[in-house]
Amino acid sequence: MKFLIFVILGLLITVSSPQVFAEELKVYTNQQIYATQHPLLVYGTGPENAPLVLRLFAPAGTIAEFEQIITNPDGSFSYKILDWPSSSTKFPYGTYTVEALTNTGESQKIDIKFASSTELELIPIERKIATQVFAPEIAATDRSFRVFVQVTSDGLLVSGDAKQVLSSSHIHSPDGRVQSLAMSIERLHEGLYFVEYTPRIEGTYIFHMVAFSQGTQSHGSAATLVLGQDIAGISKQIITLNEVLTTASDELDVLQTDIHGFGSTLEDASTKLRDSVTTIDASVSSMSSAVDNIEEASLQVNSLLFPIMGAIAVILALQISIIARRR
Repeated sequence: MKFLIFVILGLLITVSSPQVFAEELKVYTNQQIYATQHPLLVYGTGPENAPLVLRLFAPAGTIAEFEQIITNPDGSFSYKILDWPSSSTKFPYGTYTVEALTNTGESQKIDIKFASSTELELIPIERKIATQVFAPEIAATDRSFRVFVQVTSDGLLVSGDAKQVLSSSHIHSPDGRVQSLAMSIERLHEGLYFVEYTPRIEGTYIFHMVAFSQGTQSHGSAATLVLGQDIAGISKQIITLNEVLTTASDELDVLQTDIHGFGSTLEDASTKLRDSVTTIDASVSSMSSAVDNIEEASLQVNSLLFPIMGAIAVILALQISIIARRR
């Protein structure tokens, strides 16, 4: 009796929920490498008479095409998503992903290649993730700066949350410590991220960024030399020094002007002194000439006075003798 009940319950569950025993989701594409004008055909099997979402992801991780279909009564499906157009910014060459998603959450993905040629030997199916890190060469302690990261897939910016795409990123400090940057990284734009960091000690900091996207990993590093003072502070000191040197130069010019004026004054004084000496020499010569003239005049006077004095003396002697005789 119990066995019969279990059989009936099993039949009821099968009738009411056929997708429970449906075939496992299987997805295929008609090619692996596509060129322009080739159709992208997706086919396979899944739940019977059930909705199925077909998505085509571009190399950057964005959704290029989105379609929803209903599987056949036997669970099979076949759908042409698109005819590949000419390469453009919307459909560039690179690795694409086709995804089929059931209403129960079951998913299957296939990587395909859109290229200028369909030669499999020359164009392998693989993703090329590139990580570029841009950090300042020189910074200063206790002053924050930003480090920028660019993540591309086949040359296109990768879309995704910063804490997922760069979850393994870290920094190597000068003291040997390793610090995770996963919770500090912020998204600036699709594929562009940044982290703001404030160093506390001097030395070389190495920013090691690890990007992970669609199963592929890429690494990028950059180093920053942290000094006690940044270029701006040094530039201010140089500007101040330049101002001091300019002021000193101006004062030196003034001093040179004063020295030049003093030299002119000395030259004028020397000229005047020479003129004065010349004048004094002339005066001395004149005085010497006058003295010579005076001496000559004195001699002439003496020559005139001596006879006169002699005559007077003779007259006085005669008068004295006359007077004496009268007495």
